Order: sequence, then C-alpha cells, then structure tokens
Amino acid sequence: MTGTLRQRASIALLGGVLVLGLSMHEPAKAEELRIGFIAPLTGIFAQVGKDMRNGFQMYLDEHHNKLGGADVKFVVEDNQGKSDAAVTKAKKLVLSDKVHMFIGGLLASTGYALAPVSNEEKTLYIPSIPAADDLTQRQADKYPLVFRTGWTSSQPSHPIGQWACEQGYKKIVTIAADYAFGYEVVGGFQKAFEDCGGKIIQKMWPRLGEKDFGPYIPQIKADADAVFSLMVGPMALQFPKQLRRSGYKKPIIGGGTSYDEFILPFMGDEVIGDVSALQYSAAIETPKNEAFVKAYRTKYGKVPSYYSEANYTTAQVIDEAMKKAGGKYPGPDKFVALMGSLKIDAVRGPVSFQDRNPIENIYIKKVERKKMFGYPKAELWNTVVKTYPNVSQYWTYGKDKFLKQPVYSREFPPCKYCE
Repeated sequence: MTGTLRQRASIALLGGVLVLGLSMHEPAKAEELRIGFIAPLTGIFAQVGKDMRNGFQMYLDEHHNKLGGADVKFVVEDNQGKSDAAVTKAKKLVLSDKVHMFIGGLLASTGYALAPVSNEEKTLYIPSIPAADDLTQRQADKYPLVFRTGWTSSQPSHPIGQWACEQGYKKIVTIAADYAFGYEVVGGFQKAFEDCGGKIIQKMWPRLGEKDFGPYIPQIKADADAVFSLMVGPMALQFPKQLRRSGYKKPIIGGGTSYDEFILPFMGDEVIGDVSALQYSAAIETPKNEAFVKAYRTKYGKVPSYYSEANYTTAQVIDEAMKKAGGKYPGPDKFVALMGSLKIDAVRGPVSFQDRNPIENIYIKKVERKKMFGYPKAELWNTVVKTYPNVSQYWTYGKDKFLKQPVYSREFPPCKYCE
C-alpha cells in the first residue's frame, strides 16, 4: 500500500470511529405522542373553547412539550360547538394526523356523538368536558375506549340537591337549557333533593342559546323557596340579570356552568350570594390552586375557568399514565387501564377513578366580591362554603342501585309534584 493510500485508509478508519462514537453518545430520540384536541374556537362558545385549549397548552408549556418523556404533537381542531363537525374533525385527526388519542368536545351531545368514533377507529377518546352521564354508566361497556377526566353531568348535582334540602328549602322550581346536559344536571338535583324530602314543583326548558327569558320568568311559581338554574354559554350571563331585574329576590341555585369563571368576571352584583356546585373553583384556598390561578392569569390575562382546569388536569393524567408506560404509548386498551389506576393530586384536589370516571371533591360555592390570592382589587369569586369529598358518579346510591334507574332525562325523574 502506498503512503497516499495508507493515509487515505487511516483517515477513513478514523472518520468511521468518530461517526460510531458520535452515534453511541447521541441521545435517543424521544417517542412522539400525537394528541388531537377538539374545541369550539369560533361561534357562541368560542371563549369556552379557548379556555379549554389554553388549559391543556399551559401544562404542555410547563413541561417543555413532553408528557411522560414523550415529545407531544398537539393538533387542535375547531368544531364550532357542533356535534357533526366534531365527528368529522375526530375522523380527520385519526385518519390523517394519525393521533394516538383525541380529546375534547364541549356539549354533552357532542360527547355522545364522539364516543362511537372511538369504537370505529379503535382510538382512545377522552371527554375532558362533555359530561354526558351514560358514557361511563349504562353505555360504559359499549364504549370501552372512552375515559373521562372531568365529571358526569349529575355528579355535582346530587351533592347540591342534598345541600339545598339541608338549608331548609322545601319547594324549588328548575329552569335549564333544553338538551341532554340540562336534563342530567336537573335530574341529579331533583333526585337528591326529593330523596331528602324536598319537592320540585315546576320544570322549564328554554332552548339552548336562549337570551330572552321574558316568557319564562313570569311563570315561576310564587310559592317556590328558590330557583335551580342550569345555563351554558351566554345564557349564564343573561338569566340571573333578567331574573333579578324582574324583582325576584329569592335564592338562586345553579349548576356549575351557570357561574363558572369563564362568565363570572362579566357578571354584576346581581349574582352575589348565588350558589352553585362543581369539582373546581378558582377560589379553592390551597397552595396548588393559588399557584395555578396566578400562573394562568399571568399567561392569559384572566382567572382560569373550570374548562381550563379540566384540560390542564387531563394533560396531567396523560403525563402520569405515560410515565407508567415508560414514555411509550402502549395502545388504547393498556393506556385506559393505566389511567384508571392513577391517584393524582390535581389542581382541583385529589382525583382517583372508578369505571373510567373521576372520584373527586365537589365544592358548594357562593358568589362573593372579595380580594383573593394577593390581588389588590375586590372581584367576584366562587367562595367554597362546603366540600363533599370523594364523590363518585353514583353518589351515595351505590353503582348497582343507581344503574337500575333510567338515565336522567326530560321525563325522569318524573315531576310528580308539578301541577
């Protein structure tokens, strides 16, 4: 071998060694976790949809866009609050974007529409917001790849129905949006309230999105001790304002979305003293929640709503399950089992799972104008007045007994005290 050839061979050998050395010390590329996210980013529920997305995105930002060690590809789609659009977007996410899971939707009806997609495409669906009761109750076996991280519609309603009875209310009128979520929230309240000795004496169902409650308010029975309302979106702002302007002075109790923090800053003193129930309040006085509220407000310029916290916690659940999976998505069936085994310390409080639905605290909240967390201005906050710990979707009835009754609807429970 000539000197020139020997020199070239040595250089080649050295180059190969260098390449081998670099490849041996180069860190392995992290697994990619592809997540689809469906929210109403336009239309009447746009602000809610942005709160949903922001909550999940904030967790990702805090964790350097990794969950359980895997790099996250986060694909967001706008369904405009429409169930049919949500189905189309979900199929696009699975078939085109090849996501491992899809999350979101807003309305209970959207949750019911998206669940079949999880079966058809053999893909995990996490309804972080849709609270449709039966997805994790009577239809649970039908949709084994549906895992809820938020709540069922009636889950907070049972405790506040019990609470209303304990306050001495005997007769209550309900008025709620005319769709599945409204039926289930009112149904849970009615069941617990009447089981405790109370009576629902009237039920009214304004259409979803109604802004003029003039035709309904004069019909409220005068002998009722209070009104129980369930409003969503812009309805939540208009109903208490119009009811108080009519001269109504009795107590107003509400489902959680009637006074959630997405709408509370736009309300006035007419809602002070109104009571609602949910698994989250921005006024929970714990160090974890205070830190969350301050971080979210700094990042997005507003107090987090339950829609924000629910999706922040959803990201936390996925993060913890991915850690258990060793940073690699194990497939939908195994991932469902991993999530179901979790017990986490969430912003909302302790969360565990039963039948792919959370067991969690339910907070009875009263609207007050006060200063919180060092902010200098007195603002409207949902002050926690009572905590019901470790509430499951079956309340105190037990699973077997609860599932023997029909799903809550316009007809069930029947209004046996209505005239």
